[in-house]
Amino acid sequence: MKPIRYTDQIIREFKSVGYWTDETFTDFWMKNAKERPEREALVDSNMRITWAQAAKIMDRFALAWIDMGLNKDDRVILQAPNCAYGFLARIACERAGLINITVMPYLRHKELTHIIEKIDPRAIIVPGIYRKFNYLEMIEELKKDHPNLKYAFLLDSTISGPYPEGVRSLIDIAEEPWENKTDVSVLDKRRFHATEDVGALTSTSGTTGVPKIVEWPLASRVMTSKCRVEIWKLTGEDTAMAVAPFAGGAAGTLTYFAAPLVGSKIVLLEEFTPEGALEMIQKERVTCIGVVPTHIIRMLECDLSKYDLSSLRFIRSAGGYLPPKVAMEAEERLGGKITSDLGTQDVGSVSGCSIDDPGDVRRRTVGKPLRGNVIKLRDENGNEVPPGDPGILYMRGPHSPAGYWRDPETTREVFDDNNWTTTGDIVTLEEGRIWIMGRQKDVIIRGGQNIYPAEIEGLLNEHPKVASIAIVAMPDREFGEKACAYVVPKTGETFVFEDMAAFLKAKKLAMYKLPERLEIIDAMPTVGDSGKVDKKVLKKDIEDKVSSEGKA
Repeated sequence: MKPIRYTDQIIREFKSVGYWTDETFTDFWMKNAKERPEREALVDSNMRITWAQAAKIMDRFALAWIDMGLNKDDRVILQAPNCAYGFLARIACERAGLINITVMPYLRHKELTHIIEKIDPRAIIVPGIYRKFNYLEMIEELKKDHPNLKYAFLLDSTISGPYPEGVRSLIDIAEEPWENKTDVSVLDKRRFHATEDVGALTSTSGTTGVPKIVEWPLASRVMTSKCRVEIWKLTGEDTAMAVAPFAGGAAGTLTYFAAPLVGSKIVLLEEFTPEGALEMIQKERVTCIGVVPTHIIRMLECDLSKYDLSSLRFIRSAGGYLPPKVAMEAEERLGGKITSDLGTQDVGSVSGCSIDDPGDVRRRTVGKPLRGNVIKLRDENGNEVPPGDPGILYMRGPHSPAGYWRDPETTREVFDDNNWTTTGDIVTLEEGRIWIMGRQKDVIIRGGQNIYPAEIEGLLNEHPKVASIAIVAMPDREFGEKACAYVVPKTGETFVFEDMAAFLKAKKLAMYKLPERLEIIDAMPTVGDSGKVDKKVLKKDIEDKVSSEGKA
């Protein structure tokens, strides 16, 4: 299926300089199976799988699906927690020429209905029962309204057969020698073209309330993964662990996309507890982990003297803001270097820090543009800003997706005819590195003066009483908007408006930037399990409060 946006000109441009190749992710799995067959590839709490075993299971899944009648380019939803069979099912979709979309386990009827109506899938892969929720019951209900959703495949044995029509166990499929009943050469005929086929789909976090579906040819994702391998210095001797869900970018970029390129062992932590994560790092001699900031904070609350974490080399934190002081504490106490980067599902990967960068750079910037990316900073009118000034980040390069699934109109709103796009971030550049000031949509305009939330959040995160902070706009009759601070104090601490004001004044911050209201909350609202602060919830909360007080 041809990508929505990639033109022959774009493909020639990026292939001619070697940014895009004909490689797919399956190639690296097969290469590892040949060159390191007995080395461990995947580990979860229930099984340990070598590269040779992984390749066999991957092929059995793919051959079984083809035998059942799934056609090339059929769409498949994968809703999997961190488990080995979920991981293998994802790569098996690529092997079978099936376009998969991997979604978080917490999605339910409403969100899945939206995805089903968008992509018209033939199959869905789910646990039986996970976190006390019966996924099979949900799928049977969804199948009634969506007759093209013919198959469901179960990742585990939490529900025993006999199963309803169209439902199969992946455990049973993995044990059948499908390679003896089906011509394996059919897999080569179903191979995705790296640039001229849509190889996978992803969904955005749904900031408008409804997630968008993004289509990806494989060449751009392979390119990004190679760049991550380079800046992280990842090798076949590394052990990468998904602490966050591998379905998301925080852990998926490290474990699903980058690690197989060099044959790193992959460890999957099914259920996060800080103690469980630390025990797994110790047990498996993990060298790198993919986390959201909440995971780091929770682990730092533990008695780390109980664990041997000496193997840990770096920590890939994504999906939310990690305060520099917390990052420094993590480096000192956990031992791994913090790395940060910038990218979105909508526009692709932009930049990243090398593990060799100075500590302050790794903790406070999102690094330099990835190889092949060109960036410009522009103002609201599209004009380039003077050097040193903040501007809206625009990017062009080989790391971008093809656009939104079968939606050229919405795609044109994000990518222009010359392949330029924007993340919507307000940034500055210093020595080629990107410093984020805030999101364009989050900028607070107080009487014509711009306030960048990230600047204030960065300062208040250094306050000894503050555990987490979010700055949002609140409506104001006179100035249009003012800044409001939502703060979660550290356990046992009391934080009041006067503490905040005095601290920021001591930082010699311009007076118009000072938050003019403080709201104390127990915890930040987040977008699902992503770890991202859901500022929409906070904005709605302060709008409602101001409205009820009659101040706006």
